[in-house]
Amino acid sequence: MTGSIALLRADITTVEADAIVNAANSSLLGGGGVDGAIHRRGGPEILAACRELRRTRFPDGLPAGDAVSTTAGRLPARWVIHTVGPVHSTTDDRSAVLASAYRRSLEIAGELGAASVVFPAISAGVYGWPAESAARIAVDTVRASPYAGTVSFALFGDAMLREFERALA
Repeated sequence: MTGSIALLRADITTVEADAIVNAANSSLLGGGGVDGAIHRRGGPEILAACRELRRTRFPDGLPAGDAVSTTAGRLPARWVIHTVGPVHSTTDDRSAVLASAYRRSLEIAGELGAASVVFPAISAGVYGWPAESAARIAVDTVRASPYAGTVSFALFGDAMLREFERALA
């Protein structure tokens, strides 16, 4: 990566960036946590774009580790990049799928020409990924990416922010 990485203690729906990454579920039709907040704040334009993606490109849903973009609706961004992180498992190592969610999001950002991208901690909420591991995979994957823009992580709580600070150090 040739750009910079910033850590923010913030609600991702309030952060200005070219692209905001949504920790989506495979249905792309909204849900809880970050996904629900992005759909609520972004307005009906995002849901309409996601429904069209389901109708055309992803009739069976977006696979875990992949990403796709839509309008950002009323969010302070140009695009939302929806990615599906894996549900954490204690018996199956899904780290490569989590890394792929970050990598594919950055590839999409590059294709869009986005100079700035803001991520949540993918899979670290209701999908149960341990914070230390989620932060390390996120930071390592972003650092290894050829993406040249600015990457920010909008982290909702102090504990997650501390884990990302450790991973970045």
